[in-house]
Amino acid sequence: MKILLVEDEKGLIITLTDRLTSEGFDVTSAVDGRQGFDLASTESFDLIILDVMLPKKNGYDVCRDLRQKGISTPILMLTAKGETIDKVLGLKLGADDYLTKPFEVIELLARVEALLRRSPAQSETTVNGAFRFGEIGIDFKKAEVTRSNSPVDLSAMEFRLLQFFIENRGTVHSRDDLLDAVWGYDAMPTTRTVDVHVAWLRQKLEENPRHPQFIQTVHGMGYKFVV
Repeated sequence: MKILLVEDEKGLIITLTDRLTSEGFDVTSAVDGRQGFDLASTESFDLIILDVMLPKKNGYDVCRDLRQKGISTPILMLTAKGETIDKVLGLKLGADDYLTKPFEVIELLARVEALLRRSPAQSETTVNGAFRFGEIGIDFKKAEVTRSNSPVDLSAMEFRLLQFFIENRGTVHSRDDLLDAVWGYDAMPTTRTVDVHVAWLRQKLEENPRHPQFIQTVHGMGYKFVV
């Protein structure tokens, strides 16, 4: 998944790029508003992290002009201003969320994950069609999975878990998040249930289940799907 970071503070660019890259994201950075607008207008991104105080073109203007151009990529605005009016202005201009500086990187990651979960672009590329990774092919309309063109037998819950991973690829999910999203509150399984289903998916889909390439463990946090 691709993220455009529009920020002029060099230290923050390095910090956020390193952390987001370690989480599996492909990060492109722009150091002023004009460059950020041009990149967002000509390339495809899954999310834009946009500072408000930028040289050449401020973040509010970038956000407004992108929306007027019909670009619907989710935008997370960063601002050093804490006044409510500044936050409201960003949202009215088309931003999806905002974060006030200074902030903890873990909070930014949580907001990034939430925005990507809500983004319709994710589901449109999967539920309405097909998806491939490695030797695995998935037809979401038929709920069919193949490995090297041979059918793979998945249970209904395994398929739902795999679909959720793919639709939210690159995002770290805690076991509780997966229980809520895939099993639902009424199912009331234990967190061990998630581990078992992840292990089954790895056995069926990964070339080396002991060292998974796609369904990865993020120690102390949960799981994420990486392609």
